[in-house]
Amino acid sequence: MDNNLIRELSFKIDELSVQIEKLNLSEYLEVFRNPKRLLYLNFLAGVARGFGMAIGFTLLGAFVLYILQRVVILKLPIIGDFIAELVKIVQDELSVK
Repeated sequence: MDNNLIRELSFKIDELSVQIEKLNLSEYLEVFRNPKRLLYLNFLAGVARGFGMAIGFTLLGAFVLYILQRVVILKLPIIGDFIAELVKIVQDELSVK
């Protein structure tokens, strides 16, 4: 009975060690032990995230402007008047300052 229990525990320990190795836990902990590397990796992640947001916002803004141009070309009465009113308000605000 004791031998079976020891074999089972040994097998479970082996499984856990393999799973821990798969998680790369040692590399993860090494990053936290080296604050300079942690700051560097976080800085790179922030730059990449900011760059992605800038590109995404630019593409989305270009798409919205393209759609608005098409709406103005169609000269839809309600939407065209609304856009013209928005342009007038923006121009008035810019001329005041």
